Amino acid sequence: MQLDRYSRMVGWLKVLLPLMALGLLSTLFLLSRVVDPESVIPFADKEIQDRLRDQQVTGPVYYGVTPEGDELSFAAEKLTTPKEQTGANDAEQVEVTMKLASGSRVTLTSDHGRFDMAANRADLDGDVVITTSTGYQIKSDKLVTRLSTLDVHSPGPVHADGPLGTLDAGAMQLNAGKAGDAAQLVFTNGVKLIYVPKPDEE
Repeated sequence: MQLDRYSRMVGWLKVLLPLMALGLLSTLFLLSRVVDPESVIPFADKEIQDRLRDQQVTGPVYYGVTPEGDELSFAAEKLTTPKEQTGANDAEQVEVTMKLASGSRVTLTSDHGRFDMAANRADLDGDVVITTSTGYQIKSDKLVTRLSTLDVHSPGPVHADGPLGTLDAGAMQLNAGKAGDAAQLVFTNGVKLIYVPKPDEE
């Protein structure tokens, strides 16, 4: 008797289990939704067109060492190639780091920049700030720097704050100096220095 019940139960299970599996599969298909291929693209249509047109590069870094042993690195948040132009690139949120052979460090930051590899030149503008490891912060409207050597100059006025006080000048230049000499920071065109003594010097 028990054997008959067991046999009947196995027979019913052989029928019910496949039916339950088919029911679950049909439910999955009914609940699944149609995927819009355009909705999974991570960029908007306009952004894709801009990237194709401008040849945009995100987070580029350029690194080099000068003959004097100074290490230069140029980084940007975004780099684009203007339409119908070659050899030059526009950059946003630029940071230039200079590790000098003398042990000092100089950092340049700006909102915008134009890199011209053929001319070995980079033009920085928009909230340009120079920060040195010796405690100086220099602000300028525009800086021009070489890409392969330590040569930075501001063709216009600069304002500097540092350990000695504040300084205003009509122009400024930072270069490698003569062979074997330390880098030189030179202010020209009407230099005005306001010396602020330290508290222990008063």
